[in-house]
Amino acid sequence: MNFEHLKALMAVIDEGTFEAAADVLRVTPSAVSQRIKALETATGQVLVRRRVPCTATDAGTVLLRMARQVQLLEADAASALGNGAASRALLPLAINADSLATWFVPVLAAAASWPDTILDLHVEDQGFSSQLLRQGDVMGAVTSDPVPVNGCRVELLGHMRYIPVAAGGLQRRFAKGNSMDWAAMPVLKFNAKDNLQRGVLAAKGAGLAPPTHTVPSSEGFLAAIKAGLGWGMVPELQLGNALADGSLVLLAKNAYEDVPLYWQAWSLDSGRLHRIGTALRDAARGSLRRPRQEHPVAAAPDVSGPGRAGRTRQR
Repeated sequence: MNFEHLKALMAVIDEGTFEAAADVLRVTPSAVSQRIKALETATGQVLVRRRVPCTATDAGTVLLRMARQVQLLEADAASALGNGAASRALLPLAINADSLATWFVPVLAAAASWPDTILDLHVEDQGFSSQLLRQGDVMGAVTSDPVPVNGCRVELLGHMRYIPVAAGGLQRRFAKGNSMDWAAMPVLKFNAKDNLQRGVLAAKGAGLAPPTHTVPSSEGFLAAIKAGLGWGMVPELQLGNALADGSLVLLAKNAYEDVPLYWQAWSLDSGRLHRIGTALRDAARGSLRRPRQEHPVAAAPDVSGPGRAGRTRQR
């Protein structure tokens, strides 16, 4: 199979259109189209859905994964042979936004010293990032899915704890005896499918849905809470001194959730994948809570309902 044709397939899927792929490959859109058609003729199957953006069919996904693996191993071989210019490789990875904003930063610092690697980070919810592995879009993913994708290896990195917090002024406004008026106090959600706050509300017996604001940004979510827009579940790693200095208050001591995070990556003997895996383990060891034997929410009996590991919150 012609690897130039496979490169065209990768470019079309990565860039979204034949025209953008042509710009990256420095050929004409007609040449890209001819290469894709040649692949489809050779395989006897449609490989690309012609839409905006272009997406891979099931058959195209199989070839896309193979193409990325060949490209990575080709770059590793070039490195071993001392061909520095030819050894630079793209490393697409999936990471959830909350991790990217907190414990993943040391990984970025480590990658800054890798001249042979170009990171391509896909921000995706940890409950769905393993799907990007199945589709061949990424080579590794931080995910809450413990079941290894076919052809991948998986290891537990640790747990990320989320806790319910609010600005002091909001907490005082909606205090109700020794508890809170959970049905009336405004709440934040990351997107329409973010259900973690709903789990807390159900556990607290809030019969009515409170006013709910949507803030689809990790940093913006925390800023909105500090501004008093509403309360929300925030990674403890993101809080800094906010609880100590009084800018935020803890709404319920036991209403936390520990979300397990796993590293899934292709089972390839690739130096680049080994290196990013080592950087991830080192960063996780310094920030995430260590793996525990009990269920992640076993220590939080007053929190019921679906947790953050099952949401589609792209944080």
